[in-house]
Amino acid sequence: MVRFIHTADLQLGMGRRFLTSEAQARFTHARIEAVRTLGCLAQAEACEFMVVGGDVFESNQVDRQTLVRALEAFADVPVPVYLLPGNHDPLDAATLYRSPLPANVTVLQTAGVHPVAPHVELVAAPWTSKRPLTDLLGSACRALPPAPPRTVRIAVGHGAVDALSPDRENPALISLAVLEQALADGAVHYVALGDRHSTTSVGSTGRVWYSGAPEATDFDEVDPGNALVVDLAADHVSVTPHHVGRWRFVRKAFTGDPAAIPPWLAGLPQKAETIVRLDLAGAVTLAERARVDAALEEAAPSFAALDVWDGLVVMPDALDVSELGLSGFAQQALDELQAADDEPSRDAISLLYRLSRGAA
Repeated sequence: MVRFIHTADLQLGMGRRFLTSEAQARFTHARIEAVRTLGCLAQAEACEFMVVGGDVFESNQVDRQTLVRALEAFADVPVPVYLLPGNHDPLDAATLYRSPLPANVTVLQTAGVHPVAPHVELVAAPWTSKRPLTDLLGSACRALPPAPPRTVRIAVGHGAVDALSPDRENPALISLAVLEQALADGAVHYVALGDRHSTTSVGSTGRVWYSGAPEATDFDEVDPGNALVVDLAADHVSVTPHHVGRWRFVRKAFTGDPAAIPPWLAGLPQKAETIVRLDLAGAVTLAERARVDAALEEAAPSFAALDVWDGLVVMPDALDVSELGLSGFAQQALDELQAADDEPSRDAISLLYRLSRGAA
């Protein structure tokens, strides 16, 4: 029996356009600190080593500070670490894996079998370009002879599995059938995958897994922020997800009462590490629009980012207009905006309402 950590898609050095410089610095730091968190998990769970199934770095062009700090974090991990180059950080002419590495870190630079401990072997399928023209992991596992007696083999790959991908024209799709045949033949005993950022078991064997990213990266991820602790023998496997991430991407649609927005925002935990996207739709009065804008302005500084996809349509009612109490040029402007009845004019009416109410 061997116990190890399976992780992937650390995406160290990742940037997000909607983050301020302050939030981006914390986002970058959190991804590096996730490496140390994984090291603590390895120690707490008595794991023998860690495998990272690709996309360790966001690209081969990360800045030197990120690279140095990342390698320092890996040096703090108390077990051997095996890194697989993926599509974001392939072993091409620009690879950053030529940098001096900590003594406990090994890059799986060649395809095939790598003995890593007594009775433990890794079957690696590193990416050497961003667009391979073949199933790299399938090629490494196809026709692989059975593992030696009392030896467990872990296949480490990166990319989309054909059973989950709608892109049937992609020549690099990983064949689930090939993996399951290798498992049935005893050529490998577990498949550690990267590329899919949500923790996912693939197929029916219980031995093919995407670990997911240890820190969330986008809104469409179902179950990110995990690492897997795997207990493995030729005749046994147990996979336990552990939540290690701190950052969250939260998306919420509001199409009904806009009064529900402020309490929902207030109830979100860990606001400083939460990136929120609101999808707003529906018709509101000027007063409701003003309350929504005020609530968003008040809440925004608490979050790492608050992005609003605004589809609200302002429909001023008689009370809205009467409350404005305008006259002269201001009333004339309001009349012209109401007559225009388009999105810019409705936004302008909302601003006029807020300004007049603020003055009042």
